[in-house]
Amino acid sequence: QIQLVESGGGLVQPGGSLRLSCAASESDFDLYSMAWYRQAPGQQRELVATITSDNNTRYLGSVKGRFTVSRDNVKNTMYLQMNSLKPEDTAVYFCVSRGFWGQGTQVTVSS
Repeated sequence: QIQLVESGGGLVQPGGSLRLSCAASESDFDLYSMAWYRQAPGQQRELVATITSDNNTRYLGSVKGRFTVSRDNVKNTMYLQMNSLKPEDTAVYFCVSRGFWGQGTQVTVSS
């Protein structure tokens, strides 16, 4: 079983930035694709970004140009740099690897 621990969430004003981290316990971290999902209150989870083992990335349309997903295979950690945050980005953000989910980290964008 893989343990995934997200961190870096918080309260930020519109236009601000946050950097989320996801630390993974798996030993073959570098071999697998990973993803960030988010779920806003009363809404379904949506896929925000993915990154493959060879660093190919894809993004949800509404975050393209604002969010950047990356990974550090030495630290077994995936990141999500979020810039120009909007109130509609408010959600719990989860990292996912090989079907395993972290516990999530809350991101709140509000003035």
